[in-house]
Amino acid sequence: MKNLLFLVMIGLLLGCGEKAEEMPPLQQYTIDQFMNTTSVFGSSFSPDESKILFTSDASGIYNAYTVPVGGGEAEQITFSDSNSIFITSYFPEDERFLYRSDKGGNEIWHIYLYDNGEVRDLTPGEKARSTFFGWSKDKKSFFYQSNSRDPRYNDLYEMEIASFESSMIFQNDEGFNLSSISDDKNLIALNKTITRNNSDMYVFNRAAQNLSHLSEHEGDINYFPVSFSNDNSTLYFLTDENSEFTYLKSYNLSDNKASTVEKSDWDIMYSYFSENENYRVSGINNDAKTEIVITDMKTGKPLELPQLPNADITSVNMADSESIMTFYVNGSRSPSNLYAYDMKSKEYRKLTDSMNKDINPAHLVESTIVRYKSFDGMEIPAVMYTPHQAKDGKVPALVWVHGGPGGQSRVGYNPLIQYLVNHGYAILAVNNRGSSGYGRTFFTADDRNHGQGDLQDCIYGKKYMIDSGLADPDKVGIIGGSYGGFMVLAALAFQPEAFELGVNIFGVSNWLRTLKSIPPWWEAFREALYKEMGNPETDEEYLRSISPLFHADKIKRPLMVLQGANDPRVLKVESDEIVDAVRKNEVPVEYLLFDDEGHGFSKKENRIEAYKGILDFVNYHFSAANQ
Repeated sequence: MKNLLFLVMIGLLLGCGEKAEEMPPLQQYTIDQFMNTTSVFGSSFSPDESKILFTSDASGIYNAYTVPVGGGEAEQITFSDSNSIFITSYFPEDERFLYRSDKGGNEIWHIYLYDNGEVRDLTPGEKARSTFFGWSKDKKSFFYQSNSRDPRYNDLYEMEIASFESSMIFQNDEGFNLSSISDDKNLIALNKTITRNNSDMYVFNRAAQNLSHLSEHEGDINYFPVSFSNDNSTLYFLTDENSEFTYLKSYNLSDNKASTVEKSDWDIMYSYFSENENYRVSGINNDAKTEIVITDMKTGKPLELPQLPNADITSVNMADSESIMTFYVNGSRSPSNLYAYDMKSKEYRKLTDSMNKDINPAHLVESTIVRYKSFDGMEIPAVMYTPHQAKDGKVPALVWVHGGPGGQSRVGYNPLIQYLVNHGYAILAVNNRGSSGYGRTFFTADDRNHGQGDLQDCIYGKKYMIDSGLADPDKVGIIGGSYGGFMVLAALAFQPEAFELGVNIFGVSNWLRTLKSIPPWWEAFREALYKEMGNPETDEEYLRSISPLFHADKIKRPLMVLQGANDPRVLKVESDEIVDAVRKNEVPVEYLLFDDEGHGFSKKENRIEAYKGILDFVNYHFSAANQ
C-alpha cells in the first residue's frame, strides 16, 4: 500500500498523474523560465546521517548545499561565482568536506578541503589533475589519483587526514585505469584498455610487489574490475564474456575461479556493495532508462522499489549504517530531485523541488522509445519528443545526435530539448549504430565507419519523422554536441541536401588535429581511440576524408556553432576554422563563443544565451523557408 501511495505521489510530482494530463491551453515558456529550474546531483551523508551534502546550480553556478534528511530548506555552503564546485564527500567523522573544481572548464580538477568556511587546495599544481578515489576503511585517510608525476598517467596516492600529507602507493607507468583498492590497502585492481571493445584486468599486490593478470583471453572481451569484498578475498568485475551485454562476475583470489553473480537482458552499467555488504546496488541500462536493482544479500532477493511511470530512480547512495539511502528521481517532464528513503519504515521523502513553479509539467511532453529501419535494414532505437502543436498538423523537427562516439541518448529531463519542443519542434534523439546500451554488435557497428553508416541512421531518422506524418519535410534540421557536433558538420558537408540547417555544439571538424591534441591524461585510451577512429600518423588520408573541415566547400545550409574557449577535448580552433570556412561559401553562420566554459556549459547565464540563441536561429531560418 505504501508503494502504491508513493507511485501516486510521484506521478503527480512528475506530471504523470491523471490531473496533470488535463491539458490547459498550451503556454510557451521563455528560456529564463526554463533555466529557473534547478539542476541538482550527488549526495553524501554527514557522519551522524542527519543531513545530506549535494551539488546545485540554484545560485547560477554549481555550488555545495546541504539539506536535512528529514526534509527542510536547503542551505548553500559554498559561494563561488566563477568556477563550478562539485561536492565529493563529507569527512567520515566530522563535517568538513571535499569538493572538486577546475578553472573555467579546463578539466584540470583539483581536490579542495572545505573546513568551516575556509578552503584549501589539497592537490595544487597548474597542470596536475587530481580526482578522489575513496576513503580508507579505517577512516584515517583517503585515496586519490593524480597525473602530477607524468601528465599522461594517473598514479595512486594516499593522503592522511591528520596531516594532509600524501604518498604515492602505486606508480602507473603502463597506462592502467585505476579501479579499486582493498580494505587492507594491499590490493589494487586495474583495467587496461586495448580497444573500446577489448580490455584486461589485473591486481597489483603491494606487499609482494607483484602484478597478476586475471583475464587471459582471445578475441574482443571487456573486463572492468568493480570492487573487492570486505574480506579482500574476492574481486567483483563486469564483463561481456560470451555475451552481447555486460554482467557481474566474481573472481576468487585464492583459487582463481570466476563465477557469475548477476545477469540481465541489458548492460549492467555499475554494481557496488553497501558498507557492510548487506546490499548490492546495480544499475541496468534498460532501453535508454536506468533500472535500479537492490539485492538483499541475506535473502538473495531484490528489494521492492516503486516502478515509476516514465521516470528513473538513479544515483542510489546507501549510508554507512545501511538504514537510510538517497536516490534521485528524474522524468522527461521533471528534472532530477533528491529523495531519502528509510530502510526500516519504508518511508520516502522528497528533499528538493527543482522545477520552476511557473512551468506546468502538462505543457511539457513525455518521451517515447521508437525504432525504425535504417538504409541497410538495421533497427535503430531513438527517443522521440512530439510537441503538443503536432495535433494541429506537421511541425518543424530536429534530429538530435548524442556525444561519444559510443554515447547514448537516454530518457530523462533535458531543458534544451523541452524548451525546443515547447516551442513546437519535434525532436528525435537518435541512438545511431555505435551507441552504447544495445549490445556488443550494435556498439561496434560504426568502427572505422564514422560519419557514414551512423550518419545514414540520422538521415533515416528524418525519413521516419516525415513518413510518420509528424515532420514538415521542408523543415528538418540536425543538432548535436561533441561527437554529435561532428555528425552535424558531417551531415552538412557529406550529405548537403539532407537537412535544412545544422546546430553544432563544440563538435570536431578536423580529426587529424583532434586526435593529435587529445588531453595528455587520455594517454591510457589513446591507442584504443586510434584503433577506432584512425591514427593521425598513419591514417592521414582516411581522417582527412571524414573531417568536415576539408570538405567545408560543400556546406550550403545555415550553420550555428557553439564553443567553450577552454575546451580541452575539442579545441576552440576546431570551431574557429569551420566557421571561417563555411562563411567563405556565403552561407549564413552564427557563432557563439563562451570565454569561461569548456566542454559543456555549466553557468546558467551561458546556457540561457546558448539555448535562446539556438531557438532564435532555427526559428529564423525555418521562417525564412516560408518566404
